[in-house]
Amino acid sequence: MPASRRRHRHRARTGATIAATALVALTLTTTAACSAVNKALDCVQTADSIADSVTDLQQAVRNAANDPTQTDESLAAIDSNLRKIGDKTDDADVNKAVDDLSRAVSNVRTAVKNGDDTPDISPVTDAAGELTKVCTP
Repeated sequence: MPASRRRHRHRARTGATIAATALVALTLTTTAACSAVNKALDCVQTADSIADSVTDLQQAVRNAANDPTQTDESLAAIDSNLRKIGDKTDDADVNKAVDDLSRAVSNVRTAVKNGDDTPDISPVTDAAGELTKVCTP
């Protein structure tokens, strides 16, 4: 076989190998990017649910005299959503925001348990705002 044909075959095989490698790299990158986007969307959706729960908590605190169980239900909803975010992320900023919000919810729960009918929920609101900020892609 002439040397020029061998070089042509070698270049064709090398080109095919490079194309296959590029395709695999592109697929892995796209899959990783999609996974990151899906995680971010999950975080945003759950943070949105938490924001709704914080709004419910604000309303529950205003109406605590009429129905004190609403405050507990709102706090439980926030806790549930925090577990969802915590289970789905390994992002340090998100985890810190989740921890801060969890601590704020615990403080409100303790205040209510100790008889405070109108606990200060501003730390919960602030922490929820921070969580929303770090979850935004």
